[in-house]
Amino acid sequence: MALSRTPQWIVALAATALVAAGCSGDPAPEPAAKATTTAPAPAPGDAAGYAGVVERVAPSVVTVRTPGAGVGSGVVLRPDVVVTNAHVVGDQRRVTLVFADGTEAQGEVLATDRVTDLAVVRSARGNLPVPEFRTDLPRPGDLALAIGSPLGFENSVTAGVISGLHREIPGSAPRTQSLVDLIQTDASISPGNSGGTLLDAQGRVVGVNEAYIPPEAGAVSLGFAIPAATVLDTTEQLLADGKATHPYLGVSLSPLTPPIREQFGIEAEDGALVAGVDADGPAAHADIRAGDVITRFADREIGSVEDVLAALRSVEPNQQVPLTVMRDGTEQKVTVEVAGRTG
Repeated sequence: MALSRTPQWIVALAATALVAAGCSGDPAPEPAAKATTTAPAPAPGDAAGYAGVVERVAPSVVTVRTPGAGVGSGVVLRPDVVVTNAHVVGDQRRVTLVFADGTEAQGEVLATDRVTDLAVVRSARGNLPVPEFRTDLPRPGDLALAIGSPLGFENSVTAGVISGLHREIPGSAPRTQSLVDLIQTDASISPGNSGGTLLDAQGRVVGVNEAYIPPEAGAVSLGFAIPAATVLDTTEQLLADGKATHPYLGVSLSPLTPPIREQFGIEAEDGALVAGVDADGPAAHADIRAGDVITRFADREIGSVEDVLAALRSVEPNQQVPLTVMRDGTEQKVTVEVAGRTG
């Protein structure tokens, strides 16, 4: 399956239950992006649609131009720092940032993380407007607005919905190299959108646009974004240490919904369903299997996929962690040694 990132065709990142814990850079301790963890229901659009939301957030979205006419997008993270995709900046240390008012400023690439495909860029222009980042996941069916510079058309807006969560893009390889648990959207994403923002109805950043599967592959509006929680975790590390180290479990997780419980006779009421296990990964070595339901991790009760991701962020690579799963109606207790990956 073909996948596109700007500015070129690429192989997709796989969605595994890995979480980024970050590391590094050297910025001044300026105010970081504001994060929220609660998600009120989206307010209905008025006669003007979501123009007010777009007008408010558009100044926080920038165009990233690299030598050689490469074009991508970015989102303001701190008053003088922008986050974008690592594949947008490539190996460049200097880029040009173009703002919503048409002005330009030089940008210094502080650090990149290839695992999550994120990069932080310091802007020579300060006092940039920092948008609100939403750290809990949106729901499938929630409104999604993408802002970026597709094909160089700066601050273009497309609209759709959240199509799915915890996505692994078909054909991704190698699976075990990615810590990104992707959001799927049908808001149009094109070359140049990479690194731009995916918003909810309130104008909160729910993700950073990452990739799309092009129509040539038979896809219709299949785009993907890195969740805001992963963005904030990774960039905090990049700005602190210049690199990001990611705890790695090696599983793909799915929500345990009532229809799934009923259809497959799963007795666990709450937990995270193991949809796949990476060969030779930490979970495989601990005899965790597809179809298991994780109910406890690192002595925390697990009620959802997000609980596993949050628990994973709290542990260190190479740490031995107790884990409990429900398998065929029986509780199984295992110990898994969480691995680590550095981008």
